[in-house]
Amino acid sequence: MISLVLALMVSGEAATATVEINEWQVPWPDSRPRDPYVVSNEEVWFVGQKADYAAILNPQTGEFERIDLPDGAGPHNIIVDERGGWYAGNKAAHIGLIDHDDHSITQYKLPGDGRRDVHTQAFTSDGDIWFTAQGANKIGFFDAETKEITLHDVPTKNARPYGLIVVDDTPWATLFNSNKLITLNDQGELKEIELPRENSNRPRRIATTGDNLIWYVDYVGGYLGRYNPDTGAIDEWQMPGGSQSMPYGMAADDNGYVWFAETGLQPNRIVGFNSETETFTTPVDVPSGGGTVRHMVFDADTGSIWFGSDANTIGQAVITY
Repeated sequence: MISLVLALMVSGEAATATVEINEWQVPWPDSRPRDPYVVSNEEVWFVGQKADYAAILNPQTGEFERIDLPDGAGPHNIIVDERGGWYAGNKAAHIGLIDHDDHSITQYKLPGDGRRDVHTQAFTSDGDIWFTAQGANKIGFFDAETKEITLHDVPTKNARPYGLIVVDDTPWATLFNSNKLITLNDQGELKEIELPRENSNRPRRIATTGDNLIWYVDYVGGYLGRYNPDTGAIDEWQMPGGSQSMPYGMAADDNGYVWFAETGLQPNRIVGFNSETETFTTPVDVPSGGGTVRHMVFDADTGSIWFGSDANTIGQAVITY
């Protein structure tokens, strides 16, 4: 079942939640800081895609610590656990592990030939890693115990697997150059899910509200979408910014809201969607303008959405309900 819905407001009013946005200017110019990962309220990791570094921000003091990566690494994403910071070596075909103590780096090379561009990563409950490889058109799995990497071919050619999350240890990803999502079936094989509007739907990022529902943003058409794996139902809502909104970074909080960045508008705007009342919040401008907000994460301890921006900032959008 597919339902296309305009931006619905209950009693003509927006959802009540809002955000207050703070930003920290990254000291390394034009480095495209991105994909923050919150370890604590004093430790936020991120990578500089255009300048081959990982870094740690202390939001309490505003201090930055830089960790230089191998030349040409092109880091695209970073996730952190007790073992260290795992970065996606997007331009150098590897996953890198940064040691917490001495910042030494261990590289795990992707097998095979051709494009092996690690894109977006997420942990399983066992500390394994699922990831997308956009140009390679693959979904990858890193076994943390054996250190082996397995690559799975996406059935649709040139589909550009992009945003990825892990739900109950199962990967879910968007296929940005198609109108499809992808996951694993019960047999451990890749399964594609077709979305509406074949020629205009380009899902880019993905999230879950924790109720077994999968949410995505359509970057080209300007929609927020919801897929129900239990019933196969798909519902979509036009963004407040309309067809030119170009929604990109997105994340779901622990209070039933899905948040996203409208990057087709300048300044970029952070908008939420109440999944219970099916209403959008009033958009809030990113103070720096944002340029493009490419990836967002929710941190329950700080009750906020974190993001990097092409305005060379790390941002925190603190949520109030």
